[in-house]
Amino acid sequence: MTVSTPPLIPMRTPVPGDAPVPLSIDITPSTLVMSTPAHLLLADDNDEQAPLTGPLTALASQVATALHQPGMAAAGLIAFDAESSRLALCSAPRWADPLLAPYCFGCRHPSWTLKAEPEPAAYLAAVRQAQEMIKAGPLHKVVLARTMVLEADRPLSVKELLAHLPGPNARYVYAAPTGEDTWLIGASPELLVSRHGRTVATTPMAGSAPRSFDPTVDQARALALQGSAKDLHEHRLVVDAVARALAPFCEHLYVPARPELTATSTMWHLSTPITGRLRDPGTCSLTLAAALHPTPAVCGTPENLAREVIGALEPVDRGFYAGLVGWQDAAGDGEWALALRCGVLSGDTLRLYAGAGIVVGSEAEAELAETSAKFSTLLRALRVHTDL
Repeated sequence: MTVSTPPLIPMRTPVPGDAPVPLSIDITPSTLVMSTPAHLLLADDNDEQAPLTGPLTALASQVATALHQPGMAAAGLIAFDAESSRLALCSAPRWADPLLAPYCFGCRHPSWTLKAEPEPAAYLAAVRQAQEMIKAGPLHKVVLARTMVLEADRPLSVKELLAHLPGPNARYVYAAPTGEDTWLIGASPELLVSRHGRTVATTPMAGSAPRSFDPTVDQARALALQGSAKDLHEHRLVVDAVARALAPFCEHLYVPARPELTATSTMWHLSTPITGRLRDPGTCSLTLAAALHPTPAVCGTPENLAREVIGALEPVDRGFYAGLVGWQDAAGDGEWALALRCGVLSGDTLRLYAGAGIVVGSEAEAELAETSAKFSTLLRALRVHTDL
């Protein structure tokens, strides 16, 4: 079997004579930026109406009421715990071509200090605790995250960081305000759900392996991932949960029997593109998102038990990490990506998040390495080198 290996995206080093290319989009303190494979959305708060907040289960009806005319949209963030959200109402969303390549800025790159939270040894201990819980049952999977805090020697701007994230494998590049002078910024590979007319699509991912700059090693890792019993089991848990959640809404649902390989610039993933046709054309994208979130890809299974384990073993609150970023228009169409490969920006501080799924057969050191590889999506874009 041959795996088609997309190129890794090297860190670009400016050379004498480089002409900086500005990121030519206007970003205000209330602008959500979301680049998808098809388009770039810029959504600004409607000054006449405060952002919608509250639990995900209540948002669908709130948004349907608020979007009272064609052309309007609601866009923003939903937290991991699904109990808090921040959706801006936008009367005139701006649509443009997607961000496809990194931009070069003439400003001085900052110097960074880094700190892992928790420290690698503490994360390994948490993974081993989770492994013991899985062996004892009834926990089947739990996703454990860790964070890394980067402090720069000068204030950072959203536009500056956002400019470095796109690339040939970028799928969902985003920046969204989370409060006064704080932002969630990232480059996620994973679509939770989209709805266009009666067509529903989702691409659950679970099971990962770091990429390598050595083409031979890179292909070997991809083939090993395709054949890994542990990763295929982890992936099946997610696919089955997603299919069960969508089935009541769909008159047809196509679920491939086996996953395919998906590559980003830093990771190989097992992914399964699932498509369906809605029974009721009035079912909106937020209703579908509420039925799906959180999937075992970011939480675990059984869900309630996995949430308890996450609360007990993760020392830093997730907030909007592993939540949702996306939009819905007045017709009910929308697109919601998982808020992964991301960080929270506040002044000169950027807190990154990365997680790994723990199942039967997981090895603590390998899960730690997986989180490090996922950190590298943003670290490489920012030209930061670390072995934490």
